[in-house]
This record gives sequence, C-alpha cells and structure tokens, in this order.
Amino acid sequence: MSQGVTFATVIENRPGEAWQALFRRVWPGYRAWFVRGDVADRPRYPECRRAVRQHMPELVALWEALTELAGGGDLEARFLSLWCAPPFIAGCSQAVWIDPAGRQEPALLRNYDFAPALLEGTWLATAWRGARVVAMGDCIWGALDGMNEAGLTASLSFGGRSVSGAGFGVPVVLRYVLEVAETTAAAAKLLQGVPISASYNITLLDRRGDWATVFLAPDRTAEVTRETCVTNYQRDVQWAAHAKATHAVERLRTLQGARDRSTSAADVLAALLRPPLYQRSYERGYGTLYTAAYFPQSRRVELHWPRQRWVQAVETFSAGSRAIGYSNA
Repeated sequence: MSQGVTFATVIENRPGEAWQALFRRVWPGYRAWFVRGDVADRPRYPECRRAVRQHMPELVALWEALTELAGGGDLEARFLSLWCAPPFIAGCSQAVWIDPAGRQEPALLRNYDFAPALLEGTWLATAWRGARVVAMGDCIWGALDGMNEAGLTASLSFGGRSVSGAGFGVPVVLRYVLEVAETTAAAAKLLQGVPISASYNITLLDRRGDWATVFLAPDRTAEVTRETCVTNYQRDVQWAAHAKATHAVERLRTLQGARDRSTSAADVLAALLRPPLYQRSYERGYGTLYTAAYFPQSRRVELHWPRQRWVQAVETFSAGSRAIGYSNA
C-alpha cells in the first residue's frame, strides 16, 4: 500500500488570508477529530479562555485574532485553545548532537512517526508576535517541531503513558515555547508552568548549545533532564504494548549508539534515515513521515527523506512544496 503527503509552506508575518485559507482547507478534518465522542463534556469557551489567559497570557491576542479569522465561532475558539483536546499518540525519535571538539555547530535531529493521512504537512513561517518562527504545523497553528529567530529549537515526541488529564494539547504548548522563549533555560521554565493533557517529551536546544529534554505528564511535575536522545518513554517503559509496537526501546538504543559514535550531525542523520529508526509501519500509524535537522547557530532548517532533502533558513525561508510517497515495503 502506498500513501502520500504534500508538504507545503505557508509564509505570513501576521495572521491573515494565507492562514485563513489553511484553516478552511484543514478544518473539516480537525473538526471531526475534535467533536468525536461527546463534545458537550469538553470545556466550554469561558473555561478555555480562562486557561489561555492564565497559562499562556502572551498568546491571548494571537489566539483571539486567529479565532476571528476562523469565523469567531464557539467550536473554533475551543479547538484553537487546545484546552483538554483529545490526545494523539505518535512514535518519534529525537536527539541532540554536540561536537565534543567544539568545531561543528550543535544540532537537534528528529524523526516524526505518525499516520500519513493525519499529517497536516504545513511548514509555517510566521512573525505573528514580531519575531520569526519556522515550524512544522499541527492543529493549524500549533507545532510539532521548529525554530525561532533567536535560534531556540524544540521538538516533541509521545511520552509513552496512557494517562490523560486537564491541560493543553502539546502542539500549542510547543508553539508557546517558540513564540515566547529565546533560550533552553527559559523554555524549560515555561514548560514547568503549563498543564499538559497527556505525556510528551520536549527536546530543546538553543544557539549557545545548551540543551534539555523535558518530560511532561498531566499527573506529574515536569522533569527537566539532560537526556540527549529520547524515543517514546520517560525513564522506563510504562506502556509495554505501545513500546513494543513502535520499537521504542530498540530505537532509543540504536539512536544513542549512533549519537555516541558519531563524528558529525550527518552521522546521526544517516542513522535516522535507516531502520530501525526509520519506520515503515504506515498502516499502523507509526511510519516515519519526515526527518528534521535544526542547526540553531546558523538558523538552518532541513527536512529529509530517503532520497530528498529540503533546506531552508529562518531569515530567508522561501515558498515551495514537496510531494512525498510512503510505502510499507
């Protein structure tokens, strides 16, 4: 079985027609996801507004502006807040590479593993709050990974626990970090103060080469660690079936070994593009959809597939698209 995703840029300094067109294109799918089950049991608009104001005050004006562009409706506002949104479960591997000799710039490298039909494929370049942010989009304004003008880069992976609770969906949390923080320390502090709806791992790297991986969960205090590699569990495996299905333990062992033996970020990148890190379980929702490489000192961003590469820079991000096919074979 073959599937495909078209990756396309959306470049817009202020919320406007480009984002509105994106919303109109992808909203039907997101709406179906958001209202599944009993949407009446979800938080109403006043609670969503209160949560954004309390935990992400810097994003209130942006959230309100995007809500207006989306039509200003109750459901649209609740969705865009991502407060207590349905959780999503992905695979993913991510690593920080630091040159021990100090000659090459540090890098954050990651595989995003999910179902092709559920990937938005939007590469957003915005300056919604004044500073440029380049991010792989999710939930129309959230982020799966990205870098901002200051050189801070962040990436997410599922944390391997089935517990859920009152909190924000992780894509808007990553957007918050990229919009507000400029350093790893500042980003980690923000993450410690934002409630999360499910378990995720956020890896951070800034322009100075400082890094951290933050373990987030709805029922635990955020834990800031110095892990350089992570897949889909936190410290130890707690959801054995998920870890087995996604080869989480094997992937982490392989990734850590590749990182420790590497002499360049390109070595780690090459490992990410090979099994077991590169996965082809697309029919189960755990196939590798793209590999991203972030270089915060040069503010260079790259997307990779086995036979393609797409290179951009934060300052000179240009329009384009790539059609990528996926096969289980």
